[in-house]
Amino acid sequence: MPGGLRSTAGPVDDKKLAGLIEPAVAAAGMDLESVRMSVAGKRRLLRIVVDSDHGVSLDDAADVSRDISALLDAGNVLGETPYTLEVSSPGVDRPLTQPRHWRRARGRLVRAKVTGEGSVEGRVLAADADGVTLGLSDGERRFSYPDLGAGSVQVEFGRIPDAELDEFSDDPEPDDAAFDNDTDLGAGGDGH
Repeated sequence: MPGGLRSTAGPVDDKKLAGLIEPAVAAAGMDLESVRMSVAGKRRLLRIVVDSDHGVSLDDAADVSRDISALLDAGNVLGETPYTLEVSSPGVDRPLTQPRHWRRARGRLVRAKVTGEGSVEGRVLAADADGVTLGLSDGERRFSYPDLGAGSVQVEFGRIPDAELDEFSDDPEPDDAAFDNDTDLGAGGDGH
């Protein structure tokens, strides 16, 4: 692979590696968020973060991991040095920097710096290609992306009331029978 990524043990350019991996991730209906290769002794760890509008299940991560592994091994991109491939979804602490990040945070409480104003905290009500609408304590407000710094999702320990949650959900109502507290789950005793 002249001029490509073929390597025997030397460093691998994360951006070039991302360019090779991205089509496989896109084919799985996901976005490639980051690629990072780190060295630990004689082994290398390749960390890939993927996301989608519908989230990333364990099965999704396993499927795209197999596709990426096959791609890397077939092209001998990482050479003969062993590597570990880790595919995951972004954590709650991932900064919201792209319109898709803001869109995927719909319904979540976020904090962001606004140019010339300081920090604001509110619930993401809508996000599109041009900006974000936040529900603030004093009402709704629209912010353009150039005016917003990176947002951060705030961890909420309280439960959002069902009526409020229904506004953000496209899922049908759960079957109440599935949550019947009188159902015998089979294990008796003191719970140990």
